[in-house]
Amino acid sequence: MGRKKLSMEIINSHAAGIDVGSRSHYVAIGQLAQDVKEFGVYAEELTALGQWLKSNDITTVAMESTGDYWQNLFAELIRQGLEVVLVNGKFTKHAKGKKTDVKDCRWIQQLHTLGLLSGSFLPDETTEQLRTYCRQRGNWIDQAASTTHKMQKYLKFLNFRLDVVVKDVCGLTGLAIIGDICKGNLDPFELAKHRHYNCKKSTEEIAKALHGNNREDYLFGLKQEHDTYLFLQKKIQECDKQIEKFIKQELKKSPAKTALKTTEKPHKRINKNAPQIKNLNQVAYQYFEGVDLLTIEGLSHATVLSIMSEIGPEGFKKFESAKHFTSWLRLAPNNKISGGRVLSRRIPKGSNRLKIAFRQAANSIGNLKDTHLSNFFKRVAYRKGRTAAVSATARKLAVIVWNMMVKKVPYLPPTEYLFLDQKRKLKIVTRLKKNIAKLELKPEDLGFLPGLIQNNI
Repeated sequence: MGRKKLSMEIINSHAAGIDVGSRSHYVAIGQLAQDVKEFGVYAEELTALGQWLKSNDITTVAMESTGDYWQNLFAELIRQGLEVVLVNGKFTKHAKGKKTDVKDCRWIQQLHTLGLLSGSFLPDETTEQLRTYCRQRGNWIDQAASTTHKMQKYLKFLNFRLDVVVKDVCGLTGLAIIGDICKGNLDPFELAKHRHYNCKKSTEEIAKALHGNNREDYLFGLKQEHDTYLFLQKKIQECDKQIEKFIKQELKKSPAKTALKTTEKPHKRINKNAPQIKNLNQVAYQYFEGVDLLTIEGLSHATVLSIMSEIGPEGFKKFESAKHFTSWLRLAPNNKISGGRVLSRRIPKGSNRLKIAFRQAANSIGNLKDTHLSNFFKRVAYRKGRTAAVSATARKLAVIVWNMMVKKVPYLPPTEYLFLDQKRKLKIVTRLKKNIAKLELKPEDLGFLPGLIQNNI
């Protein structure tokens, strides 16, 4: 038999493909050798690239990049009025043959012409700017955590067992003692006087833990790390001020948002790394146009700030449903089916900062008592373990947030659950069955009963 050609419908007739690199970009506007051209990465060369595409009647461009080299090219092509699709590298793997940049850009152009490529999620410009500030703040917090561990190491070398008598070495008591040590005060009884009144250990026990060997090299290292920690804290405070300033500038652009007011919330435990933004409850309510995310139990200020900076109010609308949103977060099971059998239901590998924020919120929900989400967490944890419960609760949390943001549905946890011990539940169900048999009621007459009892009946 002779070879047959399979015709496919062309979706994007004026399409180009770009293989983005660190030193040059390969651009294909067709499948012939003369349709491929190489451009540099300087500003004037990026401008020339866009003009060359427009001179060849190109209207849409797909680009594939594994690093951050795409950002300047993306901005330049958008500025010149082209439609740009940023594609994940795993969707553009070459089918066969030796891999080259020329073959890659041709393959991307061919796939994009046939409409086989989907773009990655990109936030709007406002969210992108806020994300830059918040991610910089996160970088400083990570460095501060590393510095804290080094201070603990030097304290142990000095035989100052501060980690045994205080919960947090960088808390109020710990920092005051470390600061005094760095100034040259090595008297354990004088150092113990810095004890905060909330500290569980007594002054005498703290003094007992502060008899050290006073080696000069370890004291020098401790002082260096303490100075670094204080420097990083100043940088974090500067980031907080810039974030608050940026958000307030955005709110001033819309008087309708600034007029919104929400109710005061019960006090939520604030971590020392929480953003220092005044009245974040009101600010978030106005920023999300009347959606009050802090009504969800277990959702902290840091989680709300992550939602504001990673996806923004408009980003939720880019997902057709909550299922699409949880799939993008990689919180939904990835069902692999072959031969009619489900081979795997594991959650796909990979993570982003928003997924991490939801998982951290889910983990804190697991420590709450007698709430809708915490009871859900404990039911899953009882059957499958805490790790699976964190993922399941994070997905449930993401669905709730998507419905609140897109459908404007307020968070109203259901109240029909009856959390009773097993023996008491069986007694109630048995008694109800007897009464139902006497009254000759039908199943449709049981609508007034909670769903948990209906299922057992």
